[in-house]
Amino acid sequence: MSRRTILSLLLVAILVFTALAAGCSRPSGGDGGGEGVEEETYVFKVGHNNPPDHYYHLGLERFAELVAEKTDGRVEIQIFPADQLGGQRQEVEGLILGTHDMVLTSTMVISNFSDAAGVFDLPFIFSDRDHAYRVLDGEIGDEVAAELEKVGLKVLAYWENGFRHITNSVRPIEKPEDLVGLKIRVPESQVYIDTFTTLGAAATPIAFDELFSSLQLGVVDGQENPAGHVIHNAFYEVQDYISLTGHFYTAEPLLISAKLFASLPADIQQAMVEAAEEARDYERQLSIDNEAEYLEQIAEHGMTITEVDVAAFQEAVQPVYEKYSDKYGPMIERIRAMDN
Repeated sequence: MSRRTILSLLLVAILVFTALAAGCSRPSGGDGGGEGVEEETYVFKVGHNNPPDHYYHLGLERFAELVAEKTDGRVEIQIFPADQLGGQRQEVEGLILGTHDMVLTSTMVISNFSDAAGVFDLPFIFSDRDHAYRVLDGEIGDEVAAELEKVGLKVLAYWENGFRHITNSVRPIEKPEDLVGLKIRVPESQVYIDTFTTLGAAATPIAFDELFSSLQLGVVDGQENPAGHVIHNAFYEVQDYISLTGHFYTAEPLLISAKLFASLPADIQQAMVEAAEEARDYERQLSIDNEAEYLEQIAEHGMTITEVDVAAFQEAVQPVYEKYSDKYGPMIERIRAMDN
């Protein structure tokens, strides 16, 4: 090939590259910013495991509105309820691999990928919501978020699932001994398994999307979740009793793939964090406002509501704290010190 031919081909390649570059949109974080330069737009998919009338979904709708507002429409959030994008664990794996964008999921799921989040799942670790908020929205929450980022999960904000209660189809549960021998579905979390095993139940991990059928078929006798889940997932159709144990408070972090987040312009990153925090407050308030109504609906559907001896349950789970003292001891003390 002659020198002239090589130079000609090189010139053609440069012209083609220049034309392609001119036709590409420029990210808003770029340094061009001249008139007529088109800003890059983004579409992100976010999944969750509840129906569209649940406070998860309503909170995500508010988040989507805020993101659109704060980015002048450059970012669109598409919401997929009821595990349409896959199970919770599958979605978290997708975030780590970069095949999924975002998910609203629980610390119990995340603890399968980073031990750091597991401390929030210890039974009765939070005395009330205000205690939980001080921990999650403060230094401790930031420290756990930093550990999660190391495995590829960026926490935009800690949202809320709420305090969890036990339902079953066999008998009322008033004290720990009443759980002995019952098959209770728990999430795929070792802390949850250890807690219910300690209480004498047969702890049975089952995916959330298989829970209703497992209750219906008698695979398990009961389950534990916030009152809203009993209504929104019609567990009242296959459960007769609910005991107000409040044994776990479950935070629900809104996560984005750390790789994806790092690739975004700084102003988009800031807008998404701000929107997540504002929507967090909205979603938490929805959870609080709806709880009394959920319990009324549960009673209307014929379930028996039972108050429990909370102190007895707190005493009964102390072996769980002994097991996890080596892993979480200093963090447990810091969390308890914030209960005031």
